[in-house]
Amino acid sequence: MRHFLNLSDAGPDGIAAILADALDRKAARAGWPKGKPDADAPLAGRVLAMIFEKNSTRTRVSFDMAIRQLGGTSIVMDAGQMQLGRGESVADTARVLSGFVDAIMIRTDDHAKVVEMAEYASVPVINGLTDYSHPCQIVADLQAIIESGRSLPGLKVAWLGDGNNVLASFMEAAGLMQFDVVAACPQGFMPPDEDVALGQGRAKVVGTAKEAVEGADIVVTDTWISMGQDHADTKLAAMMSFQVDAALMAAAKPDAKFLHCLPAHRGEEVTAEVIDGPQSLIWPEAENRLHAQKAILRWCFGQIG
Repeated sequence: MRHFLNLSDAGPDGIAAILADALDRKAARAGWPKGKPDADAPLAGRVLAMIFEKNSTRTRVSFDMAIRQLGGTSIVMDAGQMQLGRGESVADTARVLSGFVDAIMIRTDDHAKVVEMAEYASVPVINGLTDYSHPCQIVADLQAIIESGRSLPGLKVAWLGDGNNVLASFMEAAGLMQFDVVAACPQGFMPPDEDVALGQGRAKVVGTAKEAVEGADIVVTDTWISMGQDHADTKLAAMMSFQVDAALMAAAKPDAKFLHCLPAHRGEEVTAEVIDGPQSLIWPEAENRLHAQKAILRWCFGQIG
């Protein structure tokens, strides 16, 4: 059984295979209608259940379109409309859904729920986002980086702002794919040591934004206030010196690119000049969620890697 809860589940070879498949399938569909299935329809007859305990735009649409383009179908469920929202255990939900569908994607708050789902499901389980990690997003980011003409080994990625779940997955990717992540985060919002350790010596945290960005190939940030977070005003005040603006981008390499997993708040974590400027890759990055998800699904079914 192949679950995709974190990048390490696939490992370096699996991630490389996923990226190669995502790039190939994206290229093969150039100019096609979005709803047209891939020529080989490799997941024809398969059904993906998607469970959402957190709101979503990119994850919901990209997974739905991914399984359609691969020839399968999806069932979308909000947790509040399921028995899961009325107290049925994750384990029981996993067992029941395994009898109905071929794979489960869950987007939730507590990573332990995804782990429990995988433990009791007899079909592949995919982490669509938890408070601990966001591996699907990072595959899309790595694809965007490769498409920009860069090789992953030896790359320098600068992260600015919150030491959150996306950073944790970026650090894990650094250790697996042999590039460096240098994060600048304010006191009180730094990633835990165990997240830094995921980088296997390729990830570190520094004190200033400029130190992180100097010589960077890729500059990344994320929204500072996630869904349901309290104390927004205090957090925003602590984060403002880590805002990505034109002056900060100028400290990176001249051909550096900017990534943001969206949704974005212009004027907070990034200025409009940067996110809407020529160095920004946010739109291909967002589109790549579709292509990355397709490859992840194929990996889970043992068709690649």
